[in-house]
Amino acid sequence: MLSLGKIHYDVASAISLGQREFQEDAIIADFPLGTELGFAVLADGMGGHAAGDIASKIVVTEVFSELKLQSGDPKRMERHMSKVLMDAAQTANECVGAHSSCYPGTRGMGATLVAPVLMGDRLYWVSVGDSPLFLFRDGKLVQLNEDHSMAPQIDYLVRSGVMEPAVAMNHPDRNCLTSVLIGQQIPQIDCPKEPVALVDGDILIVASDGLQFLDDDEIAELLVDQGDGTSAEITSVLLRCLEELADPDQDNVSFCVIKVQKTANASLEAPLPVPEIMDSPQLVTTLGKKRVLTIMAAASDNGMSMMCRVSSEKSA
Repeated sequence: MLSLGKIHYDVASAISLGQREFQEDAIIADFPLGTELGFAVLADGMGGHAAGDIASKIVVTEVFSELKLQSGDPKRMERHMSKVLMDAAQTANECVGAHSSCYPGTRGMGATLVAPVLMGDRLYWVSVGDSPLFLFRDGKLVQLNEDHSMAPQIDYLVRSGVMEPAVAMNHPDRNCLTSVLIGQQIPQIDCPKEPVALVDGDILIVASDGLQFLDDDEIAELLVDQGDGTSAEITSVLLRCLEELADPDQDNVSFCVIKVQKTANASLEAPLPVPEIMDSPQLVTTLGKKRVLTIMAAASDNGMSMMCRVSSEKSA
């Protein structure tokens, strides 16, 4: 739990293998206590390409490192936020390209990127690819960032009456990316200069596209039902719903849930409360017979470190 004057954040993350043999998602969230800055970084390695898991780790590591470095001076960071985020994406892209050049066996690897940065009640982000950033407010779920895949173009054909919805839903090119971090020029980067204003009760979900095996209406309905719960409870229920789908093609899934809440009399000078998650019974949640969600947190004078892990055993 991060206190921000009159706003605090409740944050939890999760990652699951799904039905894949390898984990190609990578995610990290950093919300230090006593600051007005927190961020998450998520990358989805390109499925079917060499070393997607390496690409996602490179992207998350490079972007996280740059944001962490810049966060030492939050006011300056916010004044130049768009450039900071764009530079972080470009640096990660260059590192992916450099790795591919040094190791020919990984040529063709790439990853998406979505990195929301929250400063008080202001939300900034950078994204490349099709990993969504959702905002849930007043019962409605909206994707804030652009979808850099063929899906929007195919959906436009449906709205224009050129293509049947059933054909569009199963179109073989639907998930083809139009922009990705692959070490070459990045065709599209979504990085708005102006922030989105956050209000009490907002819920943000930054995710890989594996979460979209649940459609938007299902996610919205779940958030309506679980909106009063903690971020850890919402995370647990989302994973359980994906498991109950039992989709044999379930992709890797990773996401971070961020709840925005106002407090009546919050002060950064007052003693900070121990995070709820420290002694919460949701620390370990069983998700069916084959998956366990584990959330561990440790508080210190320098802030809070949190690790979320989903263990998964595949049947023989």
